[in-house]
This record gives sequence, structure tokens and C-alpha cells, in this order.
Amino acid sequence: MKQLKNVFVFLLAALSFTACEEEEIVSYVLQDISAPTNVNAIFDIAQDESGEVSVTPTAVGASVFEVYFGDVDNETPTEVAPGETVTHVYAEGEFLLRVVAIGPTGLTSELNRVITIAFTQPTNLEVDIEISQANPFEVLFTPTADDATVFDVFWGDVENETPETKMAGEEFRHLYAEVGDYTIRVVARSASATTIEYSETVSITGASDPIVLPITFDIPTVNYAFGTFNGASYEVVDNPDLSGANTEESKVGAITNSGNAFEGGAFTLGTPVDFSGDNKTITMKFWSNVALPILLKFEGGVNGERENEVVVDHGGTGWEELSFDFGVNAVKSFIDGSQGVGEPFVPTGQYGTIVLFVDGPGTTAGTFYLDDIAQDGTGGGGGPMAPSVGPDAPSFDAADVISIYSDSYTDNPRDGFNFYGSAAFEEVDLGGNMALKYTFVEGGGGNFQVIELGANQIDAVGAGMTNFRFDAWFPNEVLAETAALFKLVDINGATVTEALINVNASSDPAIAQGQWLTFDFTIAELQSLGLGAGNNIQQFVIDLINSGEVYLDNLLFYLDNGGGGGGPIAPTMGPDAPTQDAADVISIYSDSY
Repeated sequence: MKQLKNVFVFLLAALSFTACEEEEIVSYVLQDISAPTNVNAIFDIAQDESGEVSVTPTAVGASVFEVYFGDVDNETPTEVAPGETVTHVYAEGEFLLRVVAIGPTGLTSELNRVITIAFTQPTNLEVDIEISQANPFEVLFTPTADDATVFDVFWGDVENETPETKMAGEEFRHLYAEVGDYTIRVVARSASATTIEYSETVSITGASDPIVLPITFDIPTVNYAFGTFNGASYEVVDNPDLSGANTEESKVGAITNSGNAFEGGAFTLGTPVDFSGDNKTITMKFWSNVALPILLKFEGGVNGERENEVVVDHGGTGWEELSFDFGVNAVKSFIDGSQGVGEPFVPTGQYGTIVLFVDGPGTTAGTFYLDDIAQDGTGGGGGPMAPSVGPDAPSFDAADVISIYSDSYTDNPRDGFNFYGSAAFEEVDLGGNMALKYTFVEGGGGNFQVIELGANQIDAVGAGMTNFRFDAWFPNEVLAETAALFKLVDINGATVTEALINVNASSDPAIAQGQWLTFDFTIAELQSLGLGAGNNIQQFVIDLINSGEVYLDNLLFYLDNGGGGGGPIAPTMGPDAPTQDAADVISIYSDSY
């Protein structure tokens, strides 16, 4: 031992001397020395009132386990190799079982579990199944039952299923591969041969929309999955601190570090971040109550682009807005060797994965929050610059609708789409829903776009239509006064009348929130805005005074007959008459008494 100690001292001296000669040499010799992580155990109990329990310890980085069963004083632990199962016979009672994972260097990590051994049937089984906010394909719950030692769970998504078994007090999580209805069956077991069980059918509707910048955590149809590593955990929660750089009541991402080095996670993007232009800055709102570094890294180059990263210090003052300038401060990331790690690097391609480290090589534990991750200028401060999904579908009967443009109905024939000046037009797919996108490059007169009906004109009044409506989505910027102008044009020979619909942020502040808005007008309201008879509608015109974009969908006339418009306008008959004897009634208001 003394010789080994001397060799170690000599090694340290040699390393110190080498470092003095060449400061840029970095040693990774001791980098991976750490205690085992993810310590767990698989438990089972015999249902023959013998009290026999089997334990299979697991951990990352463990070379051996010591198991303390907790039913005798001054217990000598049972040594178990990785992958081995050990059994033990208990009497009835409650015991603290300890599993100590020992790494090759002697560092240890420990798992404690309370075991209840009962030869009576479990009772009072309670199961509260939740769908994870972080991933709508994942369900989670922690079942409870009196006198239960373990729980078996059948998830209902495979045939001839082998149940997942955990001890009382442990959380179950399961990730389904696709949407559907699944029957979850939970069985509570003790040492008794009799069990108790519970079944529930859950509907996995899923959030199938991919993550794109900006990442706001607020769109229910987006799957904000964040793959964590090295002990970190993650969920989507309500903003816990409406202050500093983030005063909005909204959803945020919560990352909890357990105290290991290099804890973090990754977002896989549906649309890669594009660094091919001049815009190479990523902004993010981040909450911490301690000062620490935040490392943002880009991987998954579409054409094999080099992984790179930027580190920004957080001051520990709660919500702060951080700016990561990859055009100035990026360096090459570690891959599987030196490979120029730390050298300056300017990304010029596209990347599909964002990786985030909180405190990097440090061991700060705690929960931290992030929100509004955006490429500079893409609207991270208040909603997406472009919608990721279309608006809610209208619910009118098809017989009561004349559609100009909608996925929900058969459209009236159109002569086409025209644009003038510096305007541009395209149809876009928003999560399987087609919408119209209008782009205005410059403000000023002459920049407008037209949906042409022409010879396919609509006689809205003659067809008995009562209302006209459309859905619109505006960009994040606050629009100026009369910034958007919509016109419904009625052409009767030489007479042209227009219903002018002005939209501005002061009259409707929701415009600046990046959401779909529904504009609905009765024919009488349109006529008050300038429309004539409404029997020869030939154009719908869009004009945007400022530069920007507007998305449109569900442009249609409809008959508000009390059904599709949100419920009956008025009841057509009274309620059923009460049947109590008149002698037993004191009436305040009733036809019956």
C-alpha cells in the first residue's frame, strides 16, 4: 500500500510538472470517477404467506451491491453481484430495506425502501392516473393500498403482457407509442394469496406537433419532450415566479438537477435551427436563485455540421433573459476526444438538436426554470411568429354554410388568388390543416391580396345566410392603428360596395398574443360597414399597412339557426310543469299554481 501511495504521489508530481511545461494539455484520467447512479431494485413477494421477498439491485456504475434487509440488529449485509437476485424471508411487520451500490473506486450510493409484510389481503387500493404535462404520450401514478407490498401494472398496449412490478410508494411511468384508448390494470399484492385490483381506460390523444423555435411550452398540441441525462429530471409547469424577465402567467419548463456533474437534456426540433444567415443569436428566459453557468449546445447537424456551444453566466436573481451569440462566442464542443474542443467556431449550417446543461461540470442541485427559447427576432418574448396549428374547426352544419376557404367544408369555386404590389401569398400546412399565409414586404398603398370569386359570386342574402366569419392569426408585433384592413366586396354591375373591417391592437389587444382570433359579423353589421345588398360577393381583400404576415382560415358565410352558432338563441317552449299538489306549494312564479 505504501508503494502504491508513493507511485500516486509521483504521478501527481509528474502531471504537475507536465502542466507547467505545456499549459494546454488537459488530462481526462480522473474524469469518470464518480459514485454509482440510478440506484434501484426490482422487488417481488411470494403469495403463499411464507414472507419470502426477492430483490434484484440495479445501478449505473456499480461493481457490487450490499443489501440490508432491516429485520435484525447489527445486520451483516448480503453481497450481491450486478444482475443477481437475492431472496429473504420476513416475518409480518414493516422493515427498512437498504441497497448500497458500490463503484469500482469505493464510492457508494444508497437506496432505502420501506417494506410492509402482511399475510392479509390488501385493501383500500387507490390509483390516480395522470397524463404527463411534459409528454402527452406518458402516463404516471403512484398507487396506494393498505397492507400492500408490491404492485403489478398491466399497461394494455401489448398482447400476453408481463406486468411491471414496483414496491409500495414507488411511481409508475409508461410511454405509449401511439394515440389510442388503453386499459390500465393495477394489482396490489401482499404475502397473502388474495389480491385486490383496479382497472381504468385512459385516452392517449397525444401532442404530435414537433418542437420548433420559439419554444414557449404553451401550445397544448406541441410535444415538449426533453430527453434528460446524468440524473436530471424535467416537467412542464406553471410559471412559479411572475417577476423579473418573465411576468406572464404561462407554462415553463422545469429542470431539476440531482447534484451530478453534466446534468442536462435535449430538445429534438421538428424544424432545424438555421445558422446559415447573419442571425446566430439564441435568447432564453431562465430562472435560478443561485449564480451559475448555462451551456447551450447545438448538435444534429443536417449535413454533419460541427457541434458547438456557448456558455452564459446567470446572476442568480430569478428570471433573467440570457443571450447566446453563436456568431461571436461559440466554440467547438467535446465529441469523443479533443478534436479542437474549445476552439472558436462560427456555425453556418442547420442543427436539429438543442442541448442544455445547467451548471455544466458543477454539482449544483435544485430546480431551475426556462421559457421562450428563440432565435433572435423569432418572437420568444410573447408568442410564436407563426402558428404551428390551424384554428379550431367550425361546427356548423354543412347545409348551413357557403365556404370561401376552409378545410371543414367544400369551398365555393374560386377564380383564384391575386396579389399586388410587394405582397406575396402561399398556402401552408399547419399540423394537417391548410391555411392562407399573406406576407407584406413593405407598407404603403398598392400592397394587397385578393381572393377572387368572379363568375362564382356568392348570393349570401338570397341563400339565407345570416353571418360572415373568418379566423386570423397575426404576428407577435404590436400592430399600429388600422394596421390590418379586410374588405368584403359586393359588385352589382357598375355599383361596387365594400364592407371595411379594420383591425388594430388598441381595439383588440389579443392580436399581440400570437393566437387564432375569430371575427364574426351579421349581414346587417356588414351592411353598416359599407356592404350593399350582399347578393353578389366577388372578392375578399386583405391589406396590411405594416410589414409582416397574417394567416387566414375558415372564411365562410353561415346560417345562424340556433345550432351552429353556439346554442339556441331563445327557448321555444317552457319547462315541464311541476307535479306537486297545489296544497303543498307556495308559488313565487309559475303557471301551474
